[in-house]
Amino acid sequence: MITTRRYTSPGKRFFSHSIIVLIMATTSPAYLTLLETGQLSQRVRDAYAHLESCDVCPLRCGVNRLAGELGICQTGALAQVSSYGSHPGEERPLSGWRGSGTIFFARCNLRCVFCQNADISQLSTGREVSPNELAAMMLNLQKQGCHNINLVSPSHVIPQILAAIEIAASKGLMLPIVYNTGGYDSLEMLSLLEGVIDIYMPDMKYADPDLAFKYSRVRDYPRVNQAAVLEMQRQVGDLQVDERGLAWRGLLVRHLVLPEGLAGSEEIFKFLAEKVSKSVYLNIMAQYRPAFKVRELPGSYPELNRYIHLGEYQAVINAAKKLGLTRLDL
Repeated sequence: MITTRRYTSPGKRFFSHSIIVLIMATTSPAYLTLLETGQLSQRVRDAYAHLESCDVCPLRCGVNRLAGELGICQTGALAQVSSYGSHPGEERPLSGWRGSGTIFFARCNLRCVFCQNADISQLSTGREVSPNELAAMMLNLQKQGCHNINLVSPSHVIPQILAAIEIAASKGLMLPIVYNTGGYDSLEMLSLLEGVIDIYMPDMKYADPDLAFKYSRVRDYPRVNQAAVLEMQRQVGDLQVDERGLAWRGLLVRHLVLPEGLAGSEEIFKFLAEKVSKSVYLNIMAQYRPAFKVRELPGSYPELNRYIHLGEYQAVINAAKKLGLTRLDL
């Protein structure tokens, strides 16, 4: 299989046989090793045990999701999927030229008042899917030619995801897995993902715990978020790309610039530069817009009820550069 697969790219028809072998050997997804050794099955069992008194995410609701009880995420024993398909609009190392294979999970463990996708994260129940159905989605995305499997808002459904990956991998899945998260993740669950996830893509939303509570209802977000990002970096290191410019392993951090400096951008960048890596891949996002409760209740969040100014965005970029962060996606 390794010696016959060809990789196409813009500007090159295909790579030579020797390079194909190098790429396949270097970029083989991490979960295939765990599948071969049987460790992936154990990870699935260990993860499902956390659903009995749910502590899958840092909210630690304690409900028995296996018995149909629902906590804050309103998700039981089955994951809920809003939609899935090829996504051309992700970061360039993920979307490439055939798209990132995104699976959008309904609900979320954060309750951001400005959520740009509130219809999915907070208002939609999505469709419940079994691990077999979720695995079939992954295999379908691979068949479509997507470069990776991109799990969007996965923090509350890690057991179900692990079960689906085991099934899909046993049926031929061999794409990198992207863990695309709001950044509020349990260290214990992240430990179960070690050797399974190839690319971590967390948000870093806030530096101030009071603002994190005001806007997302989780006061401990900065502490939990920073610990999670450090663990992700320990597992996969800096983002690595192959000869085609596609990411195959590593950490990619997203940061959304908020009006009035409310995200605490410079403090977050200082943490990344001093504690994580100055070579961290950082996407500084300018697409904030008033949405969801900010738009519905403009008097409640007047400081957020506007787009950011160009000067605000440029100041954030300058802060990142001043701190020595060199891999900026703008």
